[in-house]
Amino acid sequence: MPLRKLLATTLILAASCTLHAQSTLNPAITTDPAPDKTAPAAIETFQLPSHGALLNALVYTAAGSTPHPTVLLLHGFPGNERNLDLAQTLRRAGYNVLFFDYRGSWGSPGDFSFTHAIEDTHAAIAYLRDPANATRLHIDPAHLILIGHSMGGFLARYVGAHDSAIQAVALISAADMAVDSLEALPPAQRTHAIPAIARSFAAEGIAPLAGCTPQSLAQEVVTNADTWNVPALAPPLASRPLLVVTSDDGLTASNQAFLAALPPSAAPHTTSLHLPTDHSYSDHRIALQQAILNFLATLNK
Repeated sequence: MPLRKLLATTLILAASCTLHAQSTLNPAITTDPAPDKTAPAAIETFQLPSHGALLNALVYTAAGSTPHPTVLLLHGFPGNERNLDLAQTLRRAGYNVLFFDYRGSWGSPGDFSFTHAIEDTHAAIAYLRDPANATRLHIDPAHLILIGHSMGGFLARYVGAHDSAIQAVALISAADMAVDSLEALPPAQRTHAIPAIARSFAAEGIAPLAGCTPQSLAQEVVTNADTWNVPALAPPLASRPLLVVTSDDGLTASNQAFLAALPPSAAPHTTSLHLPTDHSYSDHRIALQQAILNFLATLNK
């Protein structure tokens, strides 16, 4: 899809979301659904198994006993913004939502690394697809959606590209984890970038993360730079619905490069939107929820 067309779509959607949000709000944002006494909405906390560790997890289950489409909501680095207001809205709209903390983050056992977070995301998807879990939690395993913010967007993009059964992917200020900055460097020179990348990770704050240092994470990025190349992940995702939301946080260029790498066949089911706000969408939470719900409403049409 030509970049100019994607940018035009972005401007149109941004204007629509900003100027008309109050008159077109999805009822899931503003109104509680009628209670279902036989199969009420609920929350379940549990430990999600992943590579020998039991991760802190919770699932918001929507009301009703029929199988629900289910969202895997992936938080960022280190994970201060959890987007659980979005999870509640999605449940009101009839979606189950699974949220968990990666190994070594926020009290989940193990060591944190980006590689472990990728593995943990695959483990969470396997948990949702397990027939016993799907039956108990009223999950429709044929309708699994990845929604990720920041590093969570990095995970959603990478894992979605490697799991063709994922129905749709939504990226909220998806981060490149410094991979983009390495692409212009010959492989032999990339180790020189480790100190600068480490400083950027340290500035984000890693107190909630165990078993890692800014330097170890920077080294991991350098080691995996080619594997995690952002534009290279576009073609495997081109056949599925995609939403790319950006903000004024410096990550727009990376996400535009991803959009530009999509083949023309992706255009009918790719939506991009820019909201003039910060990385946490602090003053555009309603607009963000509306954008996600509008995107999900297009699935299966």
